[in-house]
Amino acid sequence: MASEPAPATEAPGQDTPPHPPAPRRPPPLARPHPYVWSYPAMSEAASGAPSEGPATSTTDSLVGEEYEVEVGPVAHGGHCVARTEAGRVLFVRHTLPGERVVARVTEGRSDSRFLRADAVRILDAAKDRVAAPCPFSGPGRCGGCDWQHVKPGAQRRLKAEVLTEQLHRLAGLTPEDIHWDGTVEPAPGDKVAPGEVPAWRTRMGYAVDEEGRVGLRRHRSHEIEPIDHCPIAAPGIAELGIETRQWPGIATVDAVAATGSADRQVVLTPRPGARLPIVELDRPVSVLRVGEKDGAVHRVHGRDFVRERADDRTWRVGEGGFWQVHPQAAELLVDAVMRGLTPRKGETAIDLYCGVGLFAGALAQRVGEKGAVLGIESGKRAAADARRNLADLPRVRIEQGKVEQVLPRTGITEADLVVLDPPRAGAGKRLVERVAALGPRRIAYVACDPAALARDLSYFATHNYRPRFVRAFDLFPMTHHMECVAILEPVGEGD
Repeated sequence: MASEPAPATEAPGQDTPPHPPAPRRPPPLARPHPYVWSYPAMSEAASGAPSEGPATSTTDSLVGEEYEVEVGPVAHGGHCVARTEAGRVLFVRHTLPGERVVARVTEGRSDSRFLRADAVRILDAAKDRVAAPCPFSGPGRCGGCDWQHVKPGAQRRLKAEVLTEQLHRLAGLTPEDIHWDGTVEPAPGDKVAPGEVPAWRTRMGYAVDEEGRVGLRRHRSHEIEPIDHCPIAAPGIAELGIETRQWPGIATVDAVAATGSADRQVVLTPRPGARLPIVELDRPVSVLRVGEKDGAVHRVHGRDFVRERADDRTWRVGEGGFWQVHPQAAELLVDAVMRGLTPRKGETAIDLYCGVGLFAGALAQRVGEKGAVLGIESGKRAAADARRNLADLPRVRIEQGKVEQVLPRTGITEADLVVLDPPRAGAGKRLVERVAALGPRRIAYVACDPAALARDLSYFATHNYRPRFVRAFDLFPMTHHMECVAILEPVGEGD
């Protein structure tokens, strides 16, 4: 299965204008606006490394420069596009399309093709803007959420706009072409009123500063924003009390709260030469540590896995094994994939990037004893967990290794069904070609990145596979991420 989505590193299109003259700061505002954040000046290092290499001199940096701009459309990555009066492209966070804002540059130089910026003053607010429910969000603060300042329904509309744009630009597809109704579906229970936040994140990665305080990384930065709670953390995470404790000698704390069981786990990474502290949290928890010398995860006490629940089965997920972060995601995605594939008794199926076996197990139960399922997973621990999870289904075989290398070695030349759940970068042209060559009657493509989905759909089109339908799910509320399921089928020359 795909890894959790990572921060986007998108770039502007090829129509970027020539470099404008040196910018000038806008005049002071005539009237203040209630949506104004406290945002201290930041050094270039503090705001995150620029995308286009180091500046040749300190005078090249535009970090801290301010522009008054009209904000344009949303772009993939949690920001919107704006242009200065001179035509310089800005990717601006903490804003909305149609707003007029003062944008302060956080990354970029005088020779950069584009600049990154934060909206630090809102001159004209969009109707979908709200006061951010999280006290740690905003310019220069925690980088975990992109849309804390946006009404929940509007967040889903923004994601739909991004998916529509990516499909059109990278694959030449419209919503009508892919039989998508243009909506991004919330998970049941995630519809909340403006000002409220769904608590959905069952896996949290905390950073710890040198004083032992827990926090989260700032956007595109190694700097830490100390917090005493995270509004999007699931109750099983929040009840551990991690944020209220000191963690001397620890660099990171990763926490897991399983769905469908009471299993709780923390993985600690000590600082070089530091000893592991005694871990006493508010709930029983297993403790693992990352070894300083080998980088491997070692059990300190308790289980070295958690038990998840989905599709009427219990799944063992060890450290390094992927499981969806939203508590309802696994169930929703299995349902969407199985409805789209409509497995039949006796069919053969392949699950690529199978993780701990979620889709392989769902397929095996539906193709029956006369069917066969092959799962391929690169992670050794995840593949071992998949074999254990599916040991009662002898018609399932799990192979461990890189999908691109293992699939050709299996000798399999045809399959009825394929599930493809690649990492964020997507499957790529060569793997798409291999999958299409198997001649499946249907393919389920599960994607956590709309750009990768669009690119791979364009590759499938060259092999006469097109989407039967696409569904999009808002499984990462308050962020720009989404999950999509595309069901593809072959088309004849006359279709």
